[in-house]
Amino acid sequence: MNRRTFLTSAAALAAMPLPAALRGKRMGIVIHSYWKRWQGKYSSLKSPPFENALDVLDHVRSLGVGALQIMVNSWTGELAGKVRDTRESYGIKLEGSITLPKNESDVDRFEKELRLGKEAGATIFRSATGGRRYELFSSLEDFKHFKANAFKSMQLAEPIARRQRVRIGIENHKDFQAAELAELLGRLSSPHIGACVDTGNSMALLEDPMHVVETLAPFAVTTHIKDMAVQETPTGFLLSEVPLGEGVLDLPRMFALFEKHNPQIDYHLEMITRDPLDIPCLKPGYWATFPDKTGTDLARMLTLVRERKAAKLPKVTGLGIEEALDYEEANIVKCLHYAGNRLGLDKVVVRNEQGQEEK
Repeated sequence: MNRRTFLTSAAALAAMPLPAALRGKRMGIVIHSYWKRWQGKYSSLKSPPFENALDVLDHVRSLGVGALQIMVNSWTGELAGKVRDTRESYGIKLEGSITLPKNESDVDRFEKELRLGKEAGATIFRSATGGRRYELFSSLEDFKHFKANAFKSMQLAEPIARRQRVRIGIENHKDFQAAELAELLGRLSSPHIGACVDTGNSMALLEDPMHVVETLAPFAVTTHIKDMAVQETPTGFLLSEVPLGEGVLDLPRMFALFEKHNPQIDYHLEMITRDPLDIPCLKPGYWATFPDKTGTDLARMLTLVRERKAAKLPKVTGLGIEEALDYEEANIVKCLHYAGNRLGLDKVVVRNEQGQEEK
């Protein structure tokens, strides 16, 4: 970017009015934003590990977040009660993250975890049915088998969610394309099973991120908010979460769609600080489960990659533990400030361990 282009862009940004506050909402956070620090994967004296939800609540309170979305598996009734009391005293909402029942014999485990999450204050839960489609399945038949099992899990979960009076959002987790997930949710047709809309994941499936939000926002019960940056490779492209505002997503427009369809929805930051993901969309194996995907989808995505390529993507390989933890925290804080300054959410006051406000 040359000086003239920079000044023009800066002037245009300055001229844009800030969005109106979204009814006092504060940005929440997904535990995956602390992928390094969660459960001691990385830790140090300066940044001790998060062993459970209580440790996370103590920390995110200092960031001024409005909600925490975290796994509820392995909880006890005692822990659920402590989480409830702690989050209420901090003024932080809770959403659970849960695994759907795999079969009939798994239903009791599922209902127990729902009850524990609800005891702690969660009435909304996030779930996912799979992972990176292009890595997990080598044939269309394999994917069809997975899809049938995923729908069966949703069917098993629905009456339990209805009985417990909770809502579960199924994430577009690089497994289902937006239309595929919408079709399953429409077929199930339950107010208790909807979508956890991730704003960036489906770029790995060559989907236009705005189209994904347009398709899934009518089903949305919760969100994973992220921005994405890209770089071209000989076999496709690299895809990476980056601090909000530094990527290619039109987040204000996405927020407007979420608000239109569900004014009660909350926003949860998922800023995963890691090496970029390799999307090998020019390799034949990538296409094994996409019989109907067109060359137009590929051309559109590669055009975006070439026109909006990032000069640099986040990378943690080679960083020391302390440096990686600092990098993770700095990216989260950047996102929270951007959400308050540019996306219309309540501005957060981030404080250090001494209680001093950080800019």
